[in-house]
Amino acid sequence: MSNAGNGPTRRLRGSEVLAGLALLATLWLLWLLGSGPQGTPAPQPMITILIWHWPFTDRPPELPRDTCTRYGTIRCRLSTNRSLLASADAVVFHHRELQTQRSHLPLAQRPPGQPWVWASMESPSHTHGLSRLRGIFNWVLSYRRDSDIFVPYGRLEPYSGPSPPLPAKSGMAAWVVSNFQERQLRARLYRQLVLHLRVDVFGSASGRPLCASCLLPTVARYRFYLSFENSQHQDYITEKFWRNALVGGAVPVVLGPPRATYEAFVPADAFVHVDDFASARELATFLTGMNESQYRRFFAWRDRLRVRLFADWQERFCAICARYPHLPRSQVYEDLEGWFQA
Repeated sequence: MSNAGNGPTRRLRGSEVLAGLALLATLWLLWLLGSGPQGTPAPQPMITILIWHWPFTDRPPELPRDTCTRYGTIRCRLSTNRSLLASADAVVFHHRELQTQRSHLPLAQRPPGQPWVWASMESPSHTHGLSRLRGIFNWVLSYRRDSDIFVPYGRLEPYSGPSPPLPAKSGMAAWVVSNFQERQLRARLYRQLVLHLRVDVFGSASGRPLCASCLLPTVARYRFYLSFENSQHQDYITEKFWRNALVGGAVPVVLGPPRATYEAFVPADAFVHVDDFASARELATFLTGMNESQYRRFFAWRDRLRVRLFADWQERFCAICARYPHLPRSQVYEDLEGWFQA
């Protein structure tokens, strides 16, 4: 009686077991297909970036294989070994050495289809000889936001730690300048501003040079810093703004690209733009008439953001690898001068 009653149940359970085993076999087969030699994604190849001449020096730094890993970029190798020209994935040429003819383009040895990168962090006013470089370069590395490899002098990043204390202030305005030329707009504005505002000037141009470790502590004592660029061009915002003023703990008074460009990088209330004033006298009146509450509003960004500087050429060149898969291989700058001088 009991055997007869359990027969269908046993057959049902047996069917369930077989179905379960079939499901496991199917899953196992799918796993094999997905993780076997044909299903495993091919490892990303190492990208080799050849720097033809290291910027501003004939003695390049040592470049261990993990150089770019330190900057968060993997599978990226930097080298200055020119014997790699035939095999490098891209070759970078820094313009200053081309401009001074300390370095020359190996046009006759260029492998077909190899991307060449033109690199410069200088303004168009101090960049010459671009007319000789027509139809040569595929990509541009610069501070311009429309560059193929965009590397600003700095940026603000989210920060959740305690806000750094504001340095004690004992002076009104400071300016560090090494290249003072009367024909520059910043020189003319300075001449007008000092008629109404006390500005302490440092740097080799003033005969009061500052050591590298002395600059930021000196600037920190002042309420304002004149972040006057040596020339005014698209997106040209340098360490005068990012390091000297923002890191130094002074409110930057900026002369450079339009206000909208600065606001693309930092909050609108983090700086004073000279274009907002009809005259140097009006600007001076605004700066000297500011009360403590108004002054501290310029530092509200420090509660949630911090400055990250990009001053290391190794980090800049590693950025090429991060952008490499997304860059157009067939692109050529037929008129590099026209693009950069625009």
